[in-house]
Amino acid sequence: MQKLGDFKLPHFFNYPPYFTLQPVRDTREKQVQLWKELILDYCRTQKVFVIALEEEFPLFSNPVIEIGGLRRLNYDAGSLSHEAREAFLSALVSEGRAEWLDKGHRKCLILWHRIQDWADIIIHFVKDNGLEDGVTTIEEIRSGIESRGTELHGIDRTILMRALKLLENKGKLAIFKGTSTDDEGVKFSV
Repeated sequence: MQKLGDFKLPHFFNYPPYFTLQPVRDTREKQVQLWKELILDYCRTQKVFVIALEEEFPLFSNPVIEIGGLRRLNYDAGSLSHEAREAFLSALVSEGRAEWLDKGHRKCLILWHRIQDWADIIIHFVKDNGLEDGVTTIEEIRSGIESRGTELHGIDRTILMRALKLLENKGKLAIFKGTSTDDEGVKFSV
């Protein structure tokens, strides 16, 4: 099985037709489903939060796909077209598992957890670390000692802020603006 760093790639990753949008509806639906699962799994395990369509992304090409028994590097059959990339990411967007960050669909925010799920993870983090009635900075949630080894460590700031706003709307915390983003605080009341 092929790997991308420490990430094990699925068998379909070595199959050239999966790098071309399939014209038959049933085949395309299966292809889209496999790609959605692969993108979410890869982003979750590698802590990737944003995919830019115009930039290189490790999953969008396989330089060692064999064509006609010959191994060719950088062969087009082993690279997703812009149309295919946008189709797979748009499928994630339609399920609420991603959001376009711009009107031109050039950057996509990947939500391997939905915002509500991130909010639940934050609540568990708060309870596990005894922060129920405490104040902490947003940066401590993202990169503090307590967050090491948790899914919150290194979380994209946009996702974190959306989850915190959701919790604030539910009355579970208050967000305090600081003089900079480094000293914004959160007082939990869960």
